Amino acid sequence: MPPQVPRAFFARSTLVVARQLLGQRLVRIEASGQRTSGWIVEAEAYIGQADLGCHAHVGRTRRNAAMWGPPGLAYVYFTYGMHWMLNVVTEREGFPAAVLLRAIVPSEGESRIRRRRSGRPTRVLTNGPAKVCQALAVDRRLNGHDLCAPAATLFIERGRRIPNRHITRGPRVGLTGVPEPWKSKPWRFCVTAAGIDRMEETADGTT
Repeated sequence: MPPQVPRAFFARSTLVVARQLLGQRLVRIEASGQRTSGWIVEAEAYIGQADLGCHAHVGRTRRNAAMWGPPGLAYVYFTYGMHWMLNVVTEREGFPAAVLLRAIVPSEGESRIRRRRSGRPTRVLTNGPAKVCQALAVDRRLNGHDLCAPAATLFIERGRRIPNRHITRGPRVGLTGVPEPWKSKPWRFCVTAAGIDRMEETADGTT
């Protein structure tokens, strides 16, 4: 298998990490030892207490404490009373920043993903952050999980290089009520449809 992404990968600018996460593989090791995974194709950056779109802007709380941890931790939170969201912590320890993983393309364990997603059509199977968590069985038990630990059951593997021509940037999603300029910061990175098609055509190869 490709190597796990090391802690140094996450200990960089959050915007750099968000862009570089595209094309990497998010892996969940099931209780049975089986792998369920997907290629990351959409990610959003949240950067520090000054960012009014970031959970950290209210200060450190029990809910967001993982954001202040070392880079490479999982920050998993509950929202709307029904959904889990998975973020990866970035930059230096003590500075609250993270990248929300918004969408993946299934790579391994697709039958388990489809079962958890109740047989949803392929185009909406894992195209949202709550759907990613449901598909990979990510919940509060993984909040604070070290993605870089040798025995991690949730981690990110080296994947494919996505050329810039297959990447778009735009505002983050769902920031209703967040004032400018934070609402419109172009801190969401997506692989284009053409880029996803190219990934699926080379499903057996990694770079």
